[in-house]
Amino acid sequence: MAVIINEDKMLSIRSKYNRLSFCLNERSRRLWCASEAESYGYGGIKAVFLATGVAESTIIRGIKELSSPSKLSGDSIRHPGGGRKTLQNTDNNLLSDLEELVSPATCGSPESSLIWSSKSTRKLRDELVTKCHTISQKTVYNLLTSLDYSLQANRKTKEKADDPDRDAQFNYITTNVTLFHKKNDPVLSVDTKKKENIGEYKNNGREYCPKGKPVEVKGHDFVDKNLGKVAPYGVYDIGQNKGWVSVGISSDTAEFAVNAIRSWWYNMGNKLYHNSKRIMITADCGGSNGYRVRLWKIELQKLANEINKEIHVFHFPPGTSKWNKIEHKMFSYISQNWRGRPLISRETVVKLIAGTTTRKGLKIKAMLDNNIYKTGIKITKSRVAQECNILRHAFRGDWNYNILPNKQP
Repeated sequence: MAVIINEDKMLSIRSKYNRLSFCLNERSRRLWCASEAESYGYGGIKAVFLATGVAESTIIRGIKELSSPSKLSGDSIRHPGGGRKTLQNTDNNLLSDLEELVSPATCGSPESSLIWSSKSTRKLRDELVTKCHTISQKTVYNLLTSLDYSLQANRKTKEKADDPDRDAQFNYITTNVTLFHKKNDPVLSVDTKKKENIGEYKNNGREYCPKGKPVEVKGHDFVDKNLGKVAPYGVYDIGQNKGWVSVGISSDTAEFAVNAIRSWWYNMGNKLYHNSKRIMITADCGGSNGYRVRLWKIELQKLANEINKEIHVFHFPPGTSKWNKIEHKMFSYISQNWRGRPLISRETVVKLIAGTTTRKGLKIKAMLDNNIYKTGIKITKSRVAQECNILRHAFRGDWNYNILPNKQP
């Protein structure tokens, strides 16, 4: 039997709703309206809609929830999957465009996986809007947080002024990385991780152990004459997110550095890039792979002749070694993997490096390099000019140059 809803009952519904509406959320509102509509029987849905303004479809959904045996539990307001979809789900290119904007201005610490952006969220929002994305500054901030970026303060560490070509060099490197990736040619980031003492020495960080039974190590860090130190030299394939580490027991020389790249090629690179005619290497401006190190160029020339590939080298400006991708894409995770564990042997170092993985699919191969590399090798300019087939770029040819294979006899 139909129930006639008169004006007095409409006013009663409206009065009760107005008294409660300030404390109702989305879920409780639809359930209250559903319960009120059911109490009036036929015509109740229409009456509650006219009195409260809550859509009839919402009231019907509330009635279904009340009668459903599997009601929402706890503080849930919607069933899983309900509500407006996030921008990441509706805008397929949003995250890739944001990472592309941030990547050229990315830096990090070799001992931490934390990375940060030197562009403000407002500037990033404006640039994303020009790329036809509808997004707010707050959403940009939330996306950067989800991508493991954070806001960092300045730190006083530099002793001299930046090189005037610093920013131009970063953009030049980024442009060439993009071109190499489009051609499916390898782009390598190389560097030496800090030397590590081998033996029962304290390693920073903490690891789970039985309560009250920490691993006991030596009280002093004097180098063990028998075990010595190791120098891990890393080769990180930016496009494949894969790495190679040669664990050297001798000196960190240019010959050792190039031999690590050679090992990467024969153990990993040759399978992935057999048809490539060139290799791109990004390296610091100092150390064993510095742009002034003549032995570095001599050894790279030997490697280019050996594998018959062009080697394109790009050096980061002075004082910017932390911007090298290998630092926060590979070395930081190695440090995390062996935190709190004494590096008691060379084999332990190799196994811990090879066991390093990440959620994004990082894989690393490692091998002990038992060669003894001589230090103090003198290379003259005339020898470099005679043996090396170097093509320097028009922009900062001291930092950017190609080493071409010499014609084989």
